[in-house]
Amino acid sequence: MDIVQIGLILTYILLAVGVLAAIIMPLFQAITTDPRSLLKSAMGLGVIVVIYFIGYALSGSEVTAKYTEFGVDASISKMVGGILNTMYILMFGALAGIIFTEVHKVTH
Repeated sequence: MDIVQIGLILTYILLAVGVLAAIIMPLFQAITTDPRSLLKSAMGLGVIVVIYFIGYALSGSEVTAKYTEFGVDASISKMVGGILNTMYILMFGALAGIIFTEVHKVTH
């Protein structure tokens, strides 16, 4: 094992620690100080899950010969399509929110 591999492994470990700390510490603080604040976060996460299921329902499950070379079957294709549709819905929702906010600021 050379220095580059050791550095990559150390980077992955530190990244995992940072991600876990960024997720666990605010949760711990919210639970100890104001547990009701987690309700808004749970509702937001629930909305994103509902949007994913809408995107999943709208996605197709087509598989081409090129996809089968990489082990992609109909269920994986449908899941990826659902994720892409979710991203599109959230992106257009964010853009609509930005445009609405800017127009509302100009008119008031």
